[in-house]
Amino acid sequence: MFRRGVTAELAGTGAGVVEVAGEAEDVDSAVAAITQARPDVVLLDVHLPGGGGAEVMRRLGATPGEAPRFLALSVSDAAEDVIGTIRGGARGYVTKTITGPELVDAITRVAEGDAVFSPRLAGFVLDAFAGSIEVAEVDEDLDRLTEREREVMRLIARGYSYKEVAKELFISIKTVETHMSSVLRKLQLSSRHELTRWANDRRLL
Repeated sequence: MFRRGVTAELAGTGAGVVEVAGEAEDVDSAVAAITQARPDVVLLDVHLPGGGGAEVMRRLGATPGEAPRFLALSVSDAAEDVIGTIRGGARGYVTKTITGPELVDAITRVAEGDAVFSPRLAGFVLDAFAGSIEVAEVDEDLDRLTEREREVMRLIARGYSYKEVAKELFISIKTVETHMSSVLRKLQLSSRHELTRWANDRRLL
């Protein structure tokens, strides 16, 4: 559903500027589609099923030929996702709250060789280079959670209701509850208030 929305938005606001060369639903299909279509820019979901956006960049980096430029498009604005994706080779990172015209502009700028970030996300990258964000430590803490659990965890920690999380991630409320129970168990926390404090301490909000 989200891919269809992005495609329709680009067809409207990016007519004559952006051409959608293909789509993919997981890492394997993404690598195949990119290898076949050879696009100039790839809009890459950080938490793409099958290993995430970093795995797509890793595989294509080992493939002969010129790799496309990657622009991350994600629901997550967590520091470790932003920094990890840039380390993997992306030229920019925007969140899924971006408007159609803004996305077209970001794609165009990345195609021209620019790096594109919102001010908040650019701050994460600068902080990482300055050494004020311990990315390795954060990643180690999150290793116990699956990618979907991380998405649910961040939204709940920010104060979203289960219904709002379900709508944001296109999953059922029951699934949100299941993921939340798993998150609390794995992190040895007893409530969403403790989860918010845990996430805030690690600069995940």
